[in-house]
Amino acid sequence: MSDKAPSSSILQVKGLAAAYGKINALNGIDLEVERGQIVTLLGANGAGKTTTLKTISGLVRASAGSVTFDGQDITTLPAHEIARMGLVHVPEGRHILRGLSVRENLELGAFTVHDANLRRQRMDEVFGLFPILKNRQHQDGSLLSGGEQQMLAIGRALMHGPKLLLLDEPSMGLAPKLVLETFKIIKRLNEAGTTILLVEQNARLALKLAHFAYVLESGSLRMQGEAARLRDDPSIVQAYLGT
Repeated sequence: MSDKAPSSSILQVKGLAAAYGKINALNGIDLEVERGQIVTLLGANGAGKTTTLKTISGLVRASAGSVTFDGQDITTLPAHEIARMGLVHVPEGRHILRGLSVRENLELGAFTVHDANLRRQRMDEVFGLFPILKNRQHQDGSLLSGGEQQMLAIGRALMHGPKLLLLDEPSMGLAPKLVLETFKIIKRLNEAGTTILLVEQNARLALKLAHFAYVLESGSLRMQGEAARLRDDPSIVQAYLGT
């Protein structure tokens, strides 16, 4: 049961495999992300979703296969070079730097931006998207609430000016109201032109937000299709998405 994957893509992953020591985490998966879309990657815990994002962004080295981003093979590039190209990863857990203010955390996201005016412009855009961060810009970022830290993590990524944003479990640990607010923000980012590859434990919300979806099981791709079709198929939701 499979639709054809998106074809006008900014990201192409072919036969991607990765391992932790002798343990295979990914077993030759194929996926694409079309420009301007939200593509979600779903599956149970341990299915390989986070490893997929880490391998794409260079944090984990691929043992086989290829990753092509914006027309260039990035399979063997180090993570910092991949980020410079505009593929920006917001990892699970937020990773806000303790001892640095909200503003300083955001400024770190613009480490590749040498134009001071552009850095100021992006800072203003982030503060416009997340007013609470502007109000707390001089506070230690690690002391923010979970929802505020998630805003900061996304804002830090936006300071880079991503062509493709990888989001890993953005709703993890958040209260239901904050989960909905976070998804509204993701939708606004996409509507403003940001292409997104989303890993998310809340399958129902992810499928409601996304255009296309892939389902992983034990490191292998088991299903793919238009998100609306998967969302409306009760047997698929029950069998694969655990919601």
